[in-house]
Amino acid sequence: MADNKVKSTKPVNKTPPKSPSDPAKDRAAKRLSYDSNSSHEGAMAGEISALEEAFRKFAIHGDTRATGKEMHGKNWSKLCKDCHVIDGKNVTITDVDIVFSKIKGKSSRTITFEQFKEALQELSKKRFKDKSDEEAIQEMYKLIEGKAPIISGVTKAISSPTVSRLTDTSKFTGSHKERFDPSGKGKGKAGREDLVDASGYVSGYKHAGTYDHKVQGSK
Repeated sequence: MADNKVKSTKPVNKTPPKSPSDPAKDRAAKRLSYDSNSSHEGAMAGEISALEEAFRKFAIHGDTRATGKEMHGKNWSKLCKDCHVIDGKNVTITDVDIVFSKIKGKSSRTITFEQFKEALQELSKKRFKDKSDEEAIQEMYKLIEGKAPIISGVTKAISSPTVSRLTDTSKFTGSHKERFDPSGKGKGKAGREDLVDASGYVSGYKHAGTYDHKVQGSK
């Protein structure tokens, strides 16, 4: 009796077999690629963080209610001055104001960090004309990263022999000497006027003020 059943055949695998490889080498290659990407991303994150930190410091300068997320035109101008973005030759205060007005929204009075970077991109082309666009923006970032507002109007103490001599009370003479005690502390009104001694004791008496104490002690 003929066998009429059709035998099923397995599909032929036409994919060529993988060449044997060294697992240790594969792991090393993956680790090298990961470390390279991580170090590059870390460097970029550090750069952006430094720029953002400078942006935040200038954004909150002089405004206790500021969050550091947006910057007013006044603080933008101060940043450009303090960080030497304005050099008086390629970039002037007028250039800074024009770029700010161009970048910010029509109804807005501030710029965000992203808009801040756009403004720096615009100014970098003028500030560093002899460099490529990429080099110019990197040089611009270097001017700003890690910087903080410069506090002006603070009077510094002057230290000089002349000033020291004029403020040394131990060398005062005449009526000026009488206005200070031996430690250099001012006597106030007693050093300017002759006050009447109403204590009842003779002037210069060594035991002045001890009478009440003696009387109370004898009771």
